[in-house]
Amino acid sequence: MRSDIFSAQNTVEAATATGLSLQHSKCVRGVVNGELVARQGAMIGFRGNIGFEVKGQGVSKMLKRAFTGEGLALMSVRGQGEVWFASYAYECFLLDLDRGDALSINGRNVLVFDPTLKYDIQMVRGAGMVGGGLFNCVFTGEGRLAISSDGQPIVVPVTPEAPFYADTDAVIGWSASLQTSITKSQSLRSMLRGGSGELFQISFAGNGFVALQPSEGRKVTSGGSGGGGISDIFS
Repeated sequence: MRSDIFSAQNTVEAATATGLSLQHSKCVRGVVNGELVARQGAMIGFRGNIGFEVKGQGVSKMLKRAFTGEGLALMSVRGQGEVWFASYAYECFLLDLDRGDALSINGRNVLVFDPTLKYDIQMVRGAGMVGGGLFNCVFTGEGRLAISSDGQPIVVPVTPEAPFYADTDAVIGWSASLQTSITKSQSLRSMLRGGSGELFQISFAGNGFVALQPSEGRKVTSGGSGGGGISDIFS
């Protein structure tokens, strides 16, 4: 049989190391010898002696998810073998977190991560319930995290001299050390008269970065994404 589908860039090569890597720009490969933690529904295929089960998150996170509607419906991926993760053919990126790092990520953009990472659901500082209330997943610890972006991302450096404002629906994540608040750019009357259509924005101040996706559309409810290498999101 002959077809371009069998090209080298589409064909899986033998695994050389455990952990998370990119199969290609829209799919993450996890070589498991123990455990990974993934978003429920993110798995698209696997081979080997692999088991999947709902990941218990404790009463605190369960209550936060029930109240906020945010957070991660997680599953444990255990055993020995290989698993592939993706969602909507989004672009995939791998982030390496070191001790002392703290990253605030929209739950819809999380694919899979090392069990050495910890996460918590936190209200975005300054948001309160204005604009519907905003909550994110804050990751800390040491390990690798795979995230997604609906399109090629935009990473904006933030400094005390150059604060930044973003549409809440386009934000992937940001340095958790940044100070956040919600700003109202226009009145409802202005919107009805043909304003920008963006009533609320989230503002960022301090030192760090904000990552955006060029989309405000689809809401991922159960799965992953697609695209780039370690820290390629920041290149």
